[in-house]
Amino acid sequence: MVDAKKNPMGPAQALALTKDVDENLATRGKQVVRLDLRKEKPGLEQLRSLLIGPSGKLRAPTLRIGKTLLVGFDEETYRKWLS
Repeated sequence: MVDAKKNPMGPAQALALTKDVDENLATRGKQVVRLDLRKEKPGLEQLRSLLIGPSGKLRAPTLRIGKTLLVGFDEETYRKWLS
């Protein structure tokens, strides 16, 4: 576990989190964007827009479960992945 307030992650570190995952779920407003990184090859800008918040740092909360990266908070998504 990493405390983002003590150790904030910039864009390069955030993008590095996607190297070992197969799926990325990112919340944007009320929408959850799902990328299957095994099949899709999103550009760096698309990944950056999903991972990086207005502060220029990794969006919170971010949680990795196995080969899935959850970025942002959506209650229904967290219920599914944490149950």
